[in-house]
Amino acid sequence: MFRKKTSNLGLCIVSAVCSAILAGCSSSLDAAEQTAPIEQDKPNVIYIIVDDMGIGDIEPYGQDKIRTPNLQQFANEGLTFTQHYAGSTVCSPSRAALMTGLHTGHNQIRGNYELGDYTDDKEYGQMPLNPGSTTLATVMKQAGYTTALIGKWGLGGPGSYGVPNRHGFDYFFGYLDQKQAHNHYPTHLWRNEQWVALDNEWVHPHQPFPEGLDPYDPESYKAFLREDFAQERLTQDALRYIKENHNRPFFLYLAYAGPHAALQAPEAEIDAYNFEETPYGPGALYLPQRRPRAARAAMISHIDKSVGQITRLLEELNLDDNTLVIFTSDNGPSFEGGADLEFFDSNGEFRGYKRDLYEGGIRMPTIARWPGKVAEGQRTDHVSAFWDVLPTLADLAGVELTTPTDGISFLPTLLNEEGQEQHSSLYWEFHNMKGYHIQAVRMDDDNKAAWKAVRIYKNRQRVDPPIELYNLTTDPSETHNVAENYPEVVEKAAQLMKSSRTPSFMDAWNFDYRPDNNH
Repeated sequence: MFRKKTSNLGLCIVSAVCSAILAGCSSSLDAAEQTAPIEQDKPNVIYIIVDDMGIGDIEPYGQDKIRTPNLQQFANEGLTFTQHYAGSTVCSPSRAALMTGLHTGHNQIRGNYELGDYTDDKEYGQMPLNPGSTTLATVMKQAGYTTALIGKWGLGGPGSYGVPNRHGFDYFFGYLDQKQAHNHYPTHLWRNEQWVALDNEWVHPHQPFPEGLDPYDPESYKAFLREDFAQERLTQDALRYIKENHNRPFFLYLAYAGPHAALQAPEAEIDAYNFEETPYGPGALYLPQRRPRAARAAMISHIDKSVGQITRLLEELNLDDNTLVIFTSDNGPSFEGGADLEFFDSNGEFRGYKRDLYEGGIRMPTIARWPGKVAEGQRTDHVSAFWDVLPTLADLAGVELTTPTDGISFLPTLLNEEGQEQHSSLYWEFHNMKGYHIQAVRMDDDNKAAWKAVRIYKNRQRVDPPIELYNLTTDPSETHNVAENYPEVVEKAAQLMKSSRTPSFMDAWNFDYRPDNNH
């Protein structure tokens, strides 16, 4: 296995390219580009993913402070998943798992690898997805779909071989660099590979609150306010795309950047909420926000409004009965930007947040709607994950996959049909580039016990730390570590943590790596 120190940008990119060459670039991209003839009877697919939304943040999962009536209606008309998991607990690896159908033990991208900085002139993005990768978009193109990504990408910056148009997307509009998406009022977005200016003056998304100003005074925040809200731009472009492609099968990947920090929304929408507030000002790591609770609520309500606009447009265009829409989030909620997750009960009954592999960091709010096909107002306990989406859509579109995935199609669950296969286990790993690593595995046995094992490497540990074990069936909040009582289950988890992964070409994404290793 190719292993190389990757302490600088040049070696990182060389390693990524070598990894692709050694693995053998997939021929599926060439096949996907030979787009099949258009078939009008194929269902459209809209996959909506939001950023840092917890399972408790919307009404269908019990939220009572943030208004999401459109998502509640969406759930009333669709299927609500209670055990659907993200690909990872942070952005890039989660989205890579979604795109490729590979979990983080097999995926190229296993953590956020940031290039450049937050300025416009150093917008380099994240580690680019390897050329030739099979993606949701290449698969859907092979099935005869026109394909679009509108929103946040995070798998390759401007000019790289990772941009969406080089991975099966006919059309792209949005953020290439997820660091730029820390600001919801940026100077620009990208259309395909062209810069599209927005009517905003540049503001650093991590600038501090000025000393000497009153954090409760609205005047203190005027320097940070802008007018051209990128999330609304995404919605309007999605509506335009649907209208222009309504007469042929389309796959739309709509990736909102909210409610990820910074906490920003139009002031009028923030005004719609009236909570007791503690300003996020002095000491802020993101843009200061006078009303952080109201701002985060407004961001989620704005997404809700957009979902309503999309479903109504589908009805108006008579596309409703021929369009599968799936709504989800990329990972658990985050305290960043002043978010008060305890006030909103954002992770519901679950333990953990973003950057955790406890349930709160990876169990996602997920709803599917397809009138006449997906049962209305139902809930499912089917256990599934992001790497199941690619085989599910391939199954839906009638495409035979020629490259391996870790996923299982959940189309039978969507259509309420017999024959749904089940995972015996799910595996995750997460690395933060500083010697902090986490592994987790979920195992469902014949006795209907759902075991969850977590192992956390921290403080540059050089030996395997103990494995924590929880029975999600009786303890979904992961409050009671029962590892001592079930040594045989712990041993099974340890074996799965070893066998479910292949070594990464990135030293920092391997469990034997420590930042002060001399190799």
